[in-house]
Amino acid sequence: MRILGLDPGEKNIGVAVSDELGWTAQGLGSIRRGGTIENDLDKIKAMVQKYGVERIVVGLPRNMDGSIGDQARKALNLAEILADRLSLPVETWDERLSTVAAERLLIEADVSRKKRRRVVDKMAASIILQGYLNARPNKL
Repeated sequence: MRILGLDPGEKNIGVAVSDELGWTAQGLGSIRRGGTIENDLDKIKAMVQKYGVERIVVGLPRNMDGSIGDQARKALNLAEILADRLSLPVETWDERLSTVAAERLLIEADVSRKKRRRVVDKMAASIILQGYLNARPNKL
């Protein structure tokens, strides 16, 4: 079963997908947000169809104290819309500091600042999805 991981941000939505066994996450890229939520949904739906996705995981950016802020409410709203419109199971996954972790990995790999900006969203989505996959009790 393939699972799509999303890291929703203000400007971009990072996207990752699992392998068919649900063991590893691979970054696909990012969706440039713009216009309406319908535009974002069309792009996500196209990825769901292309990869045969059966479940979606949306990163939930909780505050450091675990509370829900404005960004987390937006992520919860996106998850609700995706579940309704795509008729797929949609879960949220605590993604505190996933973008920071992605940025650190890229810096350690000596990736230039310009290249980091292009890949940090998909890296964050991969980190979110891999965390979710690792926590699943039944991987098959």
